[in-house]
Amino acid sequence: MDSNTKARIQTIINSSQIMVFMKGNKLMPQCGFSNNVVQILNSLGMNYETFDVLSDMEIRQGIKDYSNWPTIPQVYVKGEFIGGSDILIEMYNSGELREKLEIALAS
Repeated sequence: MDSNTKARIQTIINSSQIMVFMKGNKLMPQCGFSNNVVQILNSLGMNYETFDVLSDMEIRQGIKDYSNWPTIPQVYVKGEFIGGSDILIEMYNSGELREKLEIALAS
């Protein structure tokens, strides 16, 4: 990944306390996995932003390289990569996600 793409990704991640790289956006997810993440964050009442990777192929591939994670969506909380759809579902079901988000956003 070139330094320009990496810098753009860091800027996007830092633009919101919770940033979701996904297909589509929070109002119109374009895949089931992205929709899962949106539904989870909405159910927790979290304020978050999204970046539509379908709108930018450099970011779409770059975010996978940046996180060393092969799939989309990807969720970042205060700059830290948390995971994708499956990980968020597991964390949500165990109650760990609400706790992690509340602690991260309170600090």
